[in-house]
Amino acid sequence: MIVAVIDGMGGGIGVQIVTQLRQEFPTLEILALGTNAIATDRMMQAKATRGATGENAIRVSINLADLIVAPIGVIIPNSMLGEITPAIAEAVASARGRKLLLPVNQPHFEIVGIENKPLAKQISAAVELVREVVNSRQRITNE
Repeated sequence: MIVAVIDGMGGGIGVQIVTQLRQEFPTLEILALGTNAIATDRMMQAKATRGATGENAIRVSINLADLIVAPIGVIIPNSMLGEITPAIAEAVASARGRKLLLPVNQPHFEIVGIENKPLAKQISAAVELVREVVNSRQRITNE
């Protein structure tokens, strides 16, 4: 199973996601996809398995992932101060993998009806969903 973690700007959210996933799943393949080199580098330092940077790398690599974990801005064109290009947003939204998107508000978007939780709790909830998927796939494989 491959889990792609996408982040941009300083990579802070991606680092937290990769760190928790690596602690929970030492052998899981984690693909760090950064919109810039700093985000990718920081996720790699947090022990992602491999990484790639930029629009084309994200567009090409995203369909390798079974699960995609990222802030919701990755499917909103021009979000993250313009780092999410329309092509990145379309590639992520259209990717075959299941998307686990953290409801982090963007300056020009507000997500209505979602409980406002601290980012750390949102990340923990995303890691719990990954655990459920991994465990269900292991049960299916063992049957």
